[in-house]
Amino acid sequence: MEEWYHYVLLIGVGFAVGFINTVAGGGSLLTLPVLIFLGLPPSVANGTNRVAIVVQTALATVGFKSKGVSTAPSNVYLGISALFGAIIGAYIAVDIKGETFNKILAIIMVVVVIIIIFKPKLNLEDVQERITGKHLWISIVAFFFFGIYGGFINAGLGFVMILFLHYVNKMTLVRSNATKVAVVFIYTLAALVVFVLNDKVNWKIGLILALGNGSGAWLASRVSVNRGDGFIKVFLVVMVIAMSVKLWFFN
Repeated sequence: MEEWYHYVLLIGVGFAVGFINTVAGGGSLLTLPVLIFLGLPPSVANGTNRVAIVVQTALATVGFKSKGVSTAPSNVYLGISALFGAIIGAYIAVDIKGETFNKILAIIMVVVVIIIIFKPKLNLEDVQERITGKHLWISIVAFFFFGIYGGFINAGLGFVMILFLHYVNKMTLVRSNATKVAVVFIYTLAALVVFVLNDKVNWKIGLILALGNGSGAWLASRVSVNRGDGFIKVFLVVMVIAMSVKLWFFN
């Protein structure tokens, strides 16, 4: 990375991705191609991206909490479960090459769009959150498997976690988002350690990218609380459709 505009590109893309990841998900589908374009091998791009994600999710979590939105301690339980999965996923990611990954993920994104559009609307004023007892245990198991995927590549997982928390645990989309960013912060720390131990992180590029990611995440955490569930739902649908088209037609 020799040219000055590479730094501007990283910060600009990072800001957009930090906002997208905090409100919805799928931002890594933009970040990874940019990092590879700048000359990083795919596995190093994957590891370097985790530096920005850690900063992004840390600031987003603080941003949500500053607005009075926190789902502790359930987010910690889910995060720890996902952490163990992420260690497995990160070790897989260090060496594996998935040639059909993009098209498989595109199909998953289409399914997510269908769920968002056609799932019956919850009347969240009359339904209490289900974050204890059997529903908590169901989520703990699910988040272990989410963690495996998150440790592997992470791209697009935010959509799935938000929907799971919204429909299984009956959280509002705002509280689902707050939970998601806290969980991603926890498991990404573990994944980052694995990538570091395997020399798959470019710290200079990762920290520059993190400046943008963190700024976008902080803004998004506050905007999403102020604008509410309607804003998040529209943003989710738009981003999932955009990511599906990108993955299928523009690999």
